[in-house]
Amino acid sequence: MIVKSSELEGFLTNTYLVGEEGSEAFFVDAGGPVEPLIEEAAALGMKPTHVLLTHHHYDHVADLDKLLEAYPGIEVLIHPAERAEVPQATGEMLPGETVTVGSLEVEPLATPGHTAGMLSLVVDGHVFTGDTLFKGSVGGVRAPGSTGYADLHRSIMETLMGLPRETVVMPGHAEATTIGDEWENNGFIRIWRGADEEGTGSCTAFGDPATLVLLGPDYDGGHKAWIRWPDGSDDIVPGSQVEAG
Repeated sequence: MIVKSSELEGFLTNTYLVGEEGSEAFFVDAGGPVEPLIEEAAALGMKPTHVLLTHHHYDHVADLDKLLEAYPGIEVLIHPAERAEVPQATGEMLPGETVTVGSLEVEPLATPGHTAGMLSLVVDGHVFTGDTLFKGSVGGVRAPGSTGYADLHRSIMETLMGLPRETVVMPGHAEATTIGDEWENNGFIRIWRGADEEGTGSCTAFGDPATLVLLGPDYDGGHKAWIRWPDGSDDIVPGSQVEAG
């Protein structure tokens, strides 16, 4: 299996081209720029038949119309909970229903949290995690359409961490990693699995008092914060919105 990627400047969003030389292929997301991937597909004799969307956010669909123009009739699939947000979608993907592209079998996994219909896509020892899991970090739950901390936690710990440790993680932003590396080194996951203790320091988040459970790295070189509100509820928020003390 061949995986090529391009990165959307400013957002660090990954668009992937996946397939085998001389065979059918698919794109994962369409944030762009897609032109280099269209050229790669032609050079490799790939015939893209599908665009598989992890979720509906703008930085993951910004170049979708360019793919539709380049490949008339290409199928655009997304979780039904988010189809209304992407008018170009031609169909739906459901967890447990395999999508076949050439000789590749793509298994969609439900990984809500960042959005209600977030899907992670498993194929040939790889998992495309959208905005659920990143190298050293996790998705936030303050973006439009989020379903909250509990869903994100469950998606990562019960679904993604259940994959084989050698599974290559291809995130929606920045660098690739593996399930095993994240199990061992991701600060959020280390606390969730009981390897490290929660922080107990005070902070303010969006101007309100909270407890800072963890200030971890984020894919863009900044920080992602796990905070706990006075009512006991948890949140994953941008580190830029948190002040310690």
